[in-house]
Amino acid sequence: MALSKLLITGASGFVGINLTRYLKGTVDIDSLSRDNLNNIPAISLNGYQTIIHLAGKAHDLQKVAVPANYYKVNFELTKQLYDAFLKSDARQFIFMSSVKAAADTVEGVLNEDALPNPQTHYGKSKLMAEEYIQSRGLPEGKSYFILRPCMIHGPGNKGNLNLLYKFVSKGLPYPLAAFENKRSFLSVENLCFIIKELVEPNGIPPGVYHVADDEALSTNQIVSLLSEGLNKDPRLLHVPAKLISLVARIGDFLKLPLNTERLRKLTENYVVSNQKIKHVLKKELPLSAREGILKTASAFKISDNK
Repeated sequence: MALSKLLITGASGFVGINLTRYLKGTVDIDSLSRDNLNNIPAISLNGYQTIIHLAGKAHDLQKVAVPANYYKVNFELTKQLYDAFLKSDARQFIFMSSVKAAADTVEGVLNEDALPNPQTHYGKSKLMAEEYIQSRGLPEGKSYFILRPCMIHGPGNKGNLNLLYKFVSKGLPYPLAAFENKRSFLSVENLCFIIKELVEPNGIPPGVYHVADDEALSTNQIVSLLSEGLNKDPRLLHVPAKLISLVARIGDFLKLPLNTERLRKLTENYVVSNQKIKHVLKKELPLSAREGILKTASAFKISDNK
């Protein structure tokens, strides 16, 4: 059965742009900006097969965001949109949540059985939206999918991988090599593949699904892969971890590129299981973790050369 009409919120964002490009030619797509979402009661969702809700307030690494805005955007708007979905003839609702709705720190491997314990307003607001969706009765013929991606990367990415790429492309040594870690990443292409599989009618049960590439990588491995994508030798500098932590704390006050939050993200262990989503899809992801990072490096390189 061919895909039919979809409505995507946040289509102008990083994931939205990549998803729209990925689905181009296979489905009719309409989009809603966050401004349009401010008047959800006036919006009709009739005529759409699937609502893909990507719009949201992202995690603020600089810690300057107003906490109330997380709940207004990530919870209240999601609540109103889901209510509109339940009243419409649309069949599927896909909500882009985050692994941060489950945990800010991970010991071992994070799976869907873990009791959610978010510590940030970002994670708490995403969890509130999840719980609201799960609390509503699901009419016959409708389904929801709550996706919890880990750190997403790909063309147009402006997060921590972009910062690492700049280090590598400028020939600067990566100064955090003394930190040993493993963390999960998610290629945006793998995410788009999973969303397309969910949209196609295939009897996948509603629920919460963690989304990650198959293999967890260390930040040192990421630097090496980015270097490989630039045909450079990796430069890994083992500065004492205590000294780096001090610099990061100074960065909190001086608004430097390296602060304690970014240092934590670059050096923490955060391994996410994707076994549940792979089990229901019964398919392998198109890209390995290594292939995904190399494609992102290639996209960065192309962008730099424009």
